[in-house]
Amino acid sequence: MKFNTLVIHGGIDGDKATGAVTVPIYQTSTYKQKAVGEHTGYEYSRTGNPTREALEKLIADLEGGYRGFAFGSGMAALSSILMLFKSGDHIIIGDDVYGGTYRVVDKVFSHLGIVYDAVDTTSVDNIRKAVKHNTKAIIVETPSNPLMKLTDIAAVSEIAKEQNLLLVVDNTFMTPYLQRPLELGADIVVHSATKYLGGHSDVVAGLVAVNTEALAEKLHFVQNSVGAILGPQDSWLLIKGIRTLALRMDRHCENATKIAQWLLLQTWVKKVYYPGLDSKVTHYEKQMKDYGGMISFEVASQDIVDKIMSDLKVITLAESLGGIESLISVPAKMTHASVPPEKRQALGIKDTLIRLSVGVEDVEDIIKDLRPFI
Repeated sequence: MKFNTLVIHGGIDGDKATGAVTVPIYQTSTYKQKAVGEHTGYEYSRTGNPTREALEKLIADLEGGYRGFAFGSGMAALSSILMLFKSGDHIIIGDDVYGGTYRVVDKVFSHLGIVYDAVDTTSVDNIRKAVKHNTKAIIVETPSNPLMKLTDIAAVSEIAKEQNLLLVVDNTFMTPYLQRPLELGADIVVHSATKYLGGHSDVVAGLVAVNTEALAEKLHFVQNSVGAILGPQDSWLLIKGIRTLALRMDRHCENATKIAQWLLLQTWVKKVYYPGLDSKVTHYEKQMKDYGGMISFEVASQDIVDKIMSDLKVITLAESLGGIESLISVPAKMTHASVPPEKRQALGIKDTLIRLSVGVEDVEDIIKDLRPFI
């Protein structure tokens, strides 16, 4: 099936028992067994639930993976992936990643003995130089959060395969509609499904797809052991959101391109971070269908930041991203506040950097909200 059909009919399509066209919410914790150890495939909802299974099969289909997993949040998903490693293992992460990713690696898993290096993954040479004898994985975001750096997934996968490393790609910004990391050589793809996959700011969830049976068995063991699961009602909401993914992403991309081009012309804007404006982006067109709905831009002063944030009528000042409504934030003080100030400054995450999650409203109304002098 083509993606626009797969996103609607992928996974488990409907309910065979009743003919319902949507998967039911199986709001149950346990299941009746015919005899001791003889069950219908479900025994306890931490281990498996039909509604969650429908979602997990859907993300596996959309990402072209062997198996999918649904977690209680994006951070629960990433943390479960990190639990595949042990004390003394070394991982490589991007230097410009979501603040929560940096926090859990630096403040939680480092205390458990996992060591890491943060490098600019836009250069494969940087990654190659960072590989050590105990390196086990490379974790990248592309585009990165919030500076929209692009990483060549296929090139990094070559290094991973040469060194027998796992390649984990955070595909939250792109979604499988715009980018499919497993097809480019990644081993694991992870989403904060709270964002574009859910799409309506009404559910917190994480999704993972893996490319092999061996990885599926290991990750299922971790998920079942620690109980990092998504409940059936949230699973149902996420399936509902995913069904309109293609329609929404087209509008997000269309609006974002127009707004990024408009921002380039504004004298009060110092720099715009959006992949579609980069002349070098043609190198990445083989891995990206379009450039997404996320824009970051640096303005000339703190006064301009304050003016924009205090006079919003359509855009919402809030954490998160990827909803149908436009959301705006100041990463240095919000999503990336957990990153040390000196590290933020070195990366370019200044107090005057604004991140905009472009919604699906009329683009002229979004632009009007961004005019700080009118």
